[in-house]
Amino acid sequence: MLLHQKLRSYRLLLASQSPRRRELMTGCGLPYELAPKYDCEETYPDDLPAEEVPLYLSRLKSDACPWPLESNDILMTADTVVVLDGRVLGKPRDRDDAFAMLRSLSGRQHTVVSGVAFRTPARQHAFAARSEVWFRALSDEEIAYYLDTHCPYDKAGSYGIQEWIGYAAIERIDGSFYNVMGLPVQRVYVELEKFIDL
Repeated sequence: MLLHQKLRSYRLLLASQSPRRRELMTGCGLPYELAPKYDCEETYPDDLPAEEVPLYLSRLKSDACPWPLESNDILMTADTVVVLDGRVLGKPRDRDDAFAMLRSLSGRQHTVVSGVAFRTPARQHAFAARSEVWFRALSDEEIAYYLDTHCPYDKAGSYGIQEWIGYAAIERIDGSFYNVMGLPVQRVYVELEKFIDL
């Protein structure tokens, strides 16, 4: 039986405001509902290694859900970060911050890590996926063009791989393209099926 058929017995609740995650879930054919929006203060310990941050935050978002889950509910939460030189590049504060991030990524390799958590009333499972990304060197003019013509302010590392910068600047990727976009859908598919079959 295919996973989307198995999910007929469940209500998969996606707790994410990201339009890219919704697009990716729809694209892989998994039936889901958007969970009602709720607040979660996305903070983590200062000594937590950068690549462990998204797994920690995906669990934090799951635990912050303010209502009890029904017996057939599966809550899904996720977080994605860009890691460069052992530090987290999150969403930019403003244009200057976005410019500085993209300049720091220019001509360099960086890591994109996503954490995903599934939770029912009885069980929880979380995993992380990583992708390595190589940018060619970007001119200040190219960075300014991207910032002026696209909307990177809701994206970790100040860029969206599915936008102009992905076509023009990314030389190669080792790992999932969709993970860099915000959700490692192949791993989600496999891990969710294992979670249901337990």
